[in-house]
Amino acid sequence: MGPCYYPGEWDMAKASLDFYFDFASTYSYLAALRIGPLSEAAGVDVHWRPILLGPIFAARGLTTSPFAADPEKGRHMWRDMERLAARHGLPAVVKPPVMPANSLLAARVAVCLNEASRPAFSREIFHRAFARGQDIGEPEVVRQALAGLGHFSEDVMEAAQAQANKDRLRAQTDAARAAGVFGAPTFICADGELFWGHDRLEMALEHAAMSARR
Repeated sequence: MGPCYYPGEWDMAKASLDFYFDFASTYSYLAALRIGPLSEAAGVDVHWRPILLGPIFAARGLTTSPFAADPEKGRHMWRDMERLAARHGLPAVVKPPVMPANSLLAARVAVCLNEASRPAFSREIFHRAFARGQDIGEPEVVRQALAGLGHFSEDVMEAAQAQANKDRLRAQTDAARAAGVFGAPTFICADGELFWGHDRLEMALEHAAMSARR
C-alpha cells in the first residue's frame, strides 16, 4: 500500500459503534481482541478510531497515565489484566519493556490504513505489545507487523509520516476529546451514547444495536 486512505465520509452502517483506542492502553488490548466476534454477533459495524491519550490527559492536567502515576494502581492493573486475559481465553499478558509505550508511530500507521486493513493491523500491534512484550515504539516492530500482514511496509511507513496523515491523527484525537473521550477504550454509539472501559464493551454493542432499531 502506498498512499494513505482519505475517505470523504465514513461509511456508516445502520447499527454502528466508534471504537476509540490507544495502542499503549492495556484495556484497549482486551477490547481489540474481543470486539470482532462480539460485534458480528450483535450486528454492529465497528469503526476503529486510533487516538493518542497523551494530549487528552494533558488537557485534563495529567502528565502521564494514571496507572504510571500511582504504582499501587499500576500493580493491580497488571494483575487484573492477567485475570481478564485468562477469563476470556486470550494469550497470557506479557508486560512490555516500556510503559506507557510510545504509540505515536503505530497510531499514525493505523490512521493511514483503510478501514478494511486497520483492525488486523491494530490487533497485531496490540498482540506484539501485550502478548509478546515488544516495544511498539520501535519502528522495526511496526514494520514487521505491516510486513507480516502483506503490506509494503516502507511505503506505508513513509505515507504515515506525511504531514497530512499526522494532521488526521491529531484531528481524530481532538474530535474524540470533543466527543467526551477521556480514556481508552471508549465506545460511542451513533446516537452519541458513550461507554468507557473494556468492561462496558457488551453494553455498548447492545445499546448500538437497540438504538439502530428505534
